[in-house]
Amino acid sequence: MKNPDLRATPFFLDDASIEWVKATLASMTEEEKIGQLFCPLGASGDEDVLRKLAEQIGVGGIMYRPGEAQNVQHVHRLLQNCAKIPMLLAANLESGGNGAALTGTNFAKPMGVAATDDDEMGYWLGKIACREGAALGLNWAFAPIVDIDMNFRNPITNLRTFGSDPQRVIRMAGGYLRAADEEGVAVSIKHFPGDGVDERDQHLVTSVNTLSCEQWDATYGKVYKALIDQGAKTVMVGHIAQPAYQKALSYDPAVYENRTVPATLSKELMTGLLRDKLGFNGLIVTDATTMIGFTVAKERAKAVPLTIACGADMFLFNKSLEEDYGYMLAGYREGVFDGKRLDQAVTRILALKASLGLPQKRAAGVLVPPPEALAVLGDESHLAKARACADKAVTLVKDTQGLLPLSAAKTKRVYLNVLEPGGAVDTPLKQAFKRKLEAEGFAVEVRNRDVNADVMAAFLGQSDDAHALELMREIFEKVEDFKGRYDLILYVANYETASNNVVIRLQWQGLMGMGNDAPWFAAELPILFVSLANPYHLLDIPMAKTFVNAYTNTPFVIDAVFEKLMGRSAFKGTSPVDAACGREDTLY
Repeated sequence: MKNPDLRATPFFLDDASIEWVKATLASMTEEEKIGQLFCPLGASGDEDVLRKLAEQIGVGGIMYRPGEAQNVQHVHRLLQNCAKIPMLLAANLESGGNGAALTGTNFAKPMGVAATDDDEMGYWLGKIACREGAALGLNWAFAPIVDIDMNFRNPITNLRTFGSDPQRVIRMAGGYLRAADEEGVAVSIKHFPGDGVDERDQHLVTSVNTLSCEQWDATYGKVYKALIDQGAKTVMVGHIAQPAYQKALSYDPAVYENRTVPATLSKELMTGLLRDKLGFNGLIVTDATTMIGFTVAKERAKAVPLTIACGADMFLFNKSLEEDYGYMLAGYREGVFDGKRLDQAVTRILALKASLGLPQKRAAGVLVPPPEALAVLGDESHLAKARACADKAVTLVKDTQGLLPLSAAKTKRVYLNVLEPGGAVDTPLKQAFKRKLEAEGFAVEVRNRDVNADVMAAFLGQSDDAHALELMREIFEKVEDFKGRYDLILYVANYETASNNVVIRLQWQGLMGMGNDAPWFAAELPILFVSLANPYHLLDIPMAKTFVNAYTNTPFVIDAVFEKLMGRSAFKGTSPVDAACGREDTLY
């Protein structure tokens, strides 16, 4: 493996910075070098715990989940004050500053940004996310996501991507990179070698990018090469196999004969493909090593040092940091990786820190900004950009029945069914849509009932519960009576894809297919379907002849949806994916 070129992209270090890297490396013990390889998940603000992380173990970086802004900034300040070497402080700044602080701006999901088809929105996503993150002391964004949403059944990519077109991914992610550089924040493009092909989740299984080498080059390879050339400082490697390139570049063909090996344990992918073929000179960090896609591949005592031997520079998250540190140190002393490989990894870690000006910021006492810097979180100018993004993103997928624009004069009586996880009654989202409809002059009835065990008992004649009996009457209501009460059926779906949740599909609450939740009435009344959080619901409700994708469930997006439904604003979004899921029956 080649030694890093500190003067070249993405580091571009001057003589003074190179001297700092070399002098710092020379001053470190083997144990301190091993500590720098780790980026754990922060779980405590206790000063004693922070001192142990920063002083005793000497981790190279850390990431906290979003919290109260002042607390996050305070913890970051304590860590930097305790650390012998300035730390990399990271967050998942994928959708805005809300990835770092609860009060940060929720700008938009990446797919919502891509739906604008406006490159500047990619820039503003990065600008707002990294500006607000930097106010908290962050210097490392685990973003942008540059996966390609090739498989609509994939449970984890979806709205987190810029869509299915590699060129659009490059344009949007490129804007993010430019903004991050302006804010002094390093990006980590992810998840190499590329999620979005498999329909499985690497949190739960070693997933597989099944493209041929030629197909990969034309898609994921094109994206990574473009962004590497634009100066991406770090790449996050996923627990994703890429058999075509692993076999083509295999140093030991027998390893891949009957096994699926994640990229995080693959020298072929991290060194052969990412370093040698794509020419990446920056820092490689693994994805979270608590994911099952990593943990099932090899026993942990062997896997931990093997990641470094195969080409990673930093090791993300731990089941037990102390245990993993022990595994790493033991692997080093046993020769799993040698001193040269250790120095290469630590040099890249130090070079990244130098490229961000962390030594100079430490000398000036500004590694973490003062408390007043937090005023930028949720700044009105940031919110204005989020509103503009929402206006450009909302997409009319189809209106084959000519329903829009809506009018209380045409369809006054609305049956509103808001679909959310858990099926709770009187949720804020239900009430928000009801208020907005009523403000437009509609008469609204909200489906606010559950089909539960009591209803089933009533159906079997084993319960006289009044609520259950009422619902039973509705379920067996005459079609003409139902049609006589409503002019329009409005569905609003708020089902986001998420890790460890392998299937996000519409699941109707009904009894033997007759409940008022299911769209049994599609031939009787017009249906309008609005998806706030998943672009693929048309697969499960193709009979909805008017369908809108909104991509992000923020108040700004909901406002934009209403403006467009009422005809006061044009639909401007361009779908970044095939919302029809490759089927003709969904288009009519």
